[in-house]
Amino acid sequence: MKNMSLKFTVAITIGLVFSCVSSSSSASHDILENFLNCLHFHNSTSISNVVYTKTSPSYYSLLHSSIKNLRFSSNSILKPLVIVTPLQPSHVQATVLCAQLHDLQIRMRSGAHDSEGLSYVSQVPFVIIDFINYRNIQVDVKNKTAWLQVGATVGELYYSIATKTKTLAFPAGVCPTVGVGGHFSGGGYGYLLRKYGLAADNIIDAHIIDVKGRFLDREAMGEDLFWAIRGGGGASFGVILAWKIKLVPVPSTVTRFIVPRTLEQNATKLIHKWQSVASKLHKDLTISLTLQMVNSSIKGELTVQALFQGLFLGGVDKVITLMQESFPELGLVKEDCSEMSWVESTLYFWGFGGQPLEVLLNRSQVTTDSFKEKTDYVRHPISESGLEGLWRLFYEDGAKGVFIAMFPFGGRMSEISESEIPFPNRAETLYHIHYAVHWVEEGEEVAQKHIDWIRKLYSYMEAFVSKSPREAYVNIKDLDFGVNNINGYTSYEQASIWGFKYFKNNFN
Repeated sequence: MKNMSLKFTVAITIGLVFSCVSSSSSASHDILENFLNCLHFHNSTSISNVVYTKTSPSYYSLLHSSIKNLRFSSNSILKPLVIVTPLQPSHVQATVLCAQLHDLQIRMRSGAHDSEGLSYVSQVPFVIIDFINYRNIQVDVKNKTAWLQVGATVGELYYSIATKTKTLAFPAGVCPTVGVGGHFSGGGYGYLLRKYGLAADNIIDAHIIDVKGRFLDREAMGEDLFWAIRGGGGASFGVILAWKIKLVPVPSTVTRFIVPRTLEQNATKLIHKWQSVASKLHKDLTISLTLQMVNSSIKGELTVQALFQGLFLGGVDKVITLMQESFPELGLVKEDCSEMSWVESTLYFWGFGGQPLEVLLNRSQVTTDSFKEKTDYVRHPISESGLEGLWRLFYEDGAKGVFIAMFPFGGRMSEISESEIPFPNRAETLYHIHYAVHWVEEGEEVAQKHIDWIRKLYSYMEAFVSKSPREAYVNIKDLDFGVNNINGYTSYEQASIWGFKYFKNNFN
């Protein structure tokens, strides 16, 4: 681990994220006017075209354009005084300096997939820096690198790589609309994780604006700060502008497979076996698990379905052989498999199989529901009886819309030290669990029913997951752990409540 510690998170957050004591309309108007004057002073007239206030015609369409969780779109939630959509670093520098001068909080938004809405929600007057127009990508095939601005999405990155080469890739996530600003800074993982590690493990340079408004690259920021921004979270150490990443080799043909099994088809025993083998498979093979409710073979009833989804970096014959050796119980056959290019596999894993690659460029997927999420890490297989207790929870009323994803580690992840970057979950981790419950109905009562249910689920799982601390993934933040003080200093002791869950001993 570098000399940097994540105790620095608290100090920098206080420096970058400012709180305003007064919230009256007249005070807010004065703050707004002073803030706008400050922006123009620092940028003359060049910033005018990228600043939106509530009187701007496109303010609300811009605000709602990338909100992914409808829990945080209601009229009762405080809206930003200003949205800035920077086109150049000086726009960000001016915003940081003026927010500090006029006591405004800053939120940064690239893809807005944060589960608690933290990139566009605040309880005090605030400004959003929205990187919707700051998303240039430059792929260098010869040197196997790329520079990308933080407003780019994972899908746009995959598309840009694929238009230049079929044999390079990048180990980021499954969802194409996730912005790389937050995704990479919290870790970032997908189906190449077992071969190449996290997105954050493959960052080789970055551009950032610090709390003093300085533009820094890796050399200027120093190795301590560079260590911290690769896995330490996207809003703690400054405003990240761009990443330089190392591209990784993939074969021209990969194999993707999907095997669904319900409880009636022996899913419990298969999941129990998967826990023991998934992290020990060949590095080129990753098999994830998705758990959801589906119609049972018994008419009118529901059952739990497990989807075993795999990616193998090679042809179908080899993966069939590997599976017969390591996980014959699943019964994988050629009919379950499809050979394709790596970038085509990214479409299939997001449900766009067979569609043109240009689908990866679509940032504007319609959001139609609300959700609550939590995470865990598992170090020892959950018993069959433990899984059966989990299934009983699936049939409760609040579980409607449940979605649980289990993603195996091992491979390259076991070879990297826990302190190499802030993301600590390495050799001891069998797999990561992502819990989610979605609902479309409106109203606080409905929302609370589902939130109470997922909290009950989380409580049930305590016996089976990591302990001391019970770990969590910073890219899927959970405010049930606690929040920063709204109008004052958040101590290291307070922040440790969630800091150790996200970062273990890297938070010290």
